[in-house]
Amino acid sequence: MLEHEEAIVTDVTQKFPEVTGTVQRERRVWLESPRAGFLDLLTYLRAEHGCISLLTVTGLDAGETFQLLYSLAGENGVVVCARVSAPADDPVFDTASDIYKNAILPELEARNLLGLTIHGIPEDIRYPLPDNWPEGQYPLRKSWVLPGSEEAAAPAKGAAAGKEEGNG
Repeated sequence: MLEHEEAIVTDVTQKFPEVTGTVQRERRVWLESPRAGFLDLLTYLRAEHGCISLLTVTGLDAGETFQLLYSLAGENGVVVCARVSAPADDPVFDTASDIYKNAILPELEARNLLGLTIHGIPEDIRYPLPDNWPEGQYPLRKSWVLPGSEEAAAPAKGAAAGKEEGNG
C-alpha cells in the first residue's frame, strides 16, 4: 500500500546516506538533510521523483535549532516534506529559488520573521513586515517579546525571585 512512498525513502537514503527519511502515512514522506547537501536533495527530488511543485516553506524556531521545511508535491500525488536545520547560533541557509522559483517569498518570510540568513534572496525586501519594522526584531522567535510591553519591561523571573529572598 505504501510501496511508492517507501521507494522514495529507500532511493533517497541510498543516494544521500546522510539523509534520513520516514513514511508518515499514505502519500506523505518526511526527509531530513544536513545543510551541506540540502539543495542537491531538492534537485534530485525534482528530477528523479517528480517533485515539481513547491507548496510552501515553513520556518520554525525549535529552540536549539532553526528549521526550514520545504513541502513538495509530486506528480504522483505524494507530498514530500524535506527538512533542513541550522544551529540557533548559526541560522544560515541557501535559497532554493534556483530549483523552485516560488521559494523566494516564503524564504523572505522566514528571514524577516525568524531572523535567518538565507543566501541568494533579495536583501532589500522586508516582506511581510512593514518597512518601518525595527531592525533585529523577529516576531516568530520563541524568545521575542513586543518592545515596550509589560513582559519586555519586567525583570527575569529568576532575578526577581533572588531579590525577594535577599540574594540580590
